[in-house]
Amino acid sequence: MATAAPSTTPGSIPTHEELVARARAMVPVLKERARKCVAERDVPAETIAEMQEAGFFRILQPKRWGGYEMNPNAFYDVQKTLAEGCMSTGWMYGVVGCHPYELALFHNEAQEEVWGEDTSTLASSSYQPVGKVTRVEGGFRLSGRWGFSTGSIHCQWVILGAMVPPAEEGGPPDMRAFLLPRKDYTIDRDAWHVFGLQGTGSHDVIVDDVFVPEYRTHRSVDGFLCTNPGQKENNGPLYTLPWAQVFTRSVSTAAFGGARAVVNGAINIMQSRVSTNTGKASKADPFLHEAIARAHAQITEMENTLRLTFDELMGYAERGETIPMEKRTLFAYNSSSVVRRLADLADDMVKLLGGRAIYMSSEVIQPWLDLHAGRAHVANDPNNRTADVIGGILGEPPSFTFL
Repeated sequence: MATAAPSTTPGSIPTHEELVARARAMVPVLKERARKCVAERDVPAETIAEMQEAGFFRILQPKRWGGYEMNPNAFYDVQKTLAEGCMSTGWMYGVVGCHPYELALFHNEAQEEVWGEDTSTLASSSYQPVGKVTRVEGGFRLSGRWGFSTGSIHCQWVILGAMVPPAEEGGPPDMRAFLLPRKDYTIDRDAWHVFGLQGTGSHDVIVDDVFVPEYRTHRSVDGFLCTNPGQKENNGPLYTLPWAQVFTRSVSTAAFGGARAVVNGAINIMQSRVSTNTGKASKADPFLHEAIARAHAQITEMENTLRLTFDELMGYAERGETIPMEKRTLFAYNSSSVVRRLADLADDMVKLLGGRAIYMSSEVIQPWLDLHAGRAHVANDPNNRTADVIGGILGEPPSFTFL
């Protein structure tokens, strides 16, 4: 385990390009470990250690806690690069790696508990609002079972979603994220049996009536309004962004790496495949050429769109300006739509590769399965966002405030 680090200085922070190069260097070994990752339904511990050593989990962490506090585009570029080698690893990194950002929004007392002795400490999450919450003096009692806690066995803390009952009769419920140490929950490692993204280790977390102090909760409305208590100490422009914009990208960006892996695999199969039935060579198939070219072009188009999104968001943050709601609704929609689009592009390639593509030993089959599994995340359903895009155009307030 890494030891506590002092506040970072500019000279100790790697560049965006250096971080991506470190991720690119890991791709071959991630490909080698991919079968183990899938079979064990978890990212291997040695991969976590190598990502820690590379500094990947510090990209969105505050400098005062040994982090790099970088433009989120550096984080997403590392994520999609890792996902080219293994989409499960890229997905896990995206989810766990974005939590230092949310931890920076919690009360400083919570940050001190997590990072005070070891700034490399990690947290997993499940934001499903399924917990049972009771108000008590100084905080809350929390119970429940949450699914999909990606990377949970590698983490010492967990962030769990739940609705807090109204303080007054007739008042609105209060959606919050609750931060718990490892001693306060158990992990069911036999619940995660899925057809894709198997290696993300998205196990169930079980909590049995534990106390969570007020300062270890993060109100959803604060994330929406950008009025988070942690902004007092972490007062750089980065932490004034809407939390949902950061998180939703973390569960869509791995799909770029998966889609790139399908393109690369399709090209490799294309160059050597000759149909045993028709005698036709895939390298002469214009329909396959079109599917690969279209995928390459549209992946690049979507990557550029989402990169510009965060350049624009950071521009507002650095100028101290409010991000227009019309922009926020559109940006959330764009992020939510890419996984389905990428899965469709992968479908168009895979169906033209014949029997070579259906073996589990095929280069394309695992990322193809992962892309389809990634579509299931609620943040990757654009239908949840369409009404608010129209509302944003019309100047109406959003109905879904996680944006």
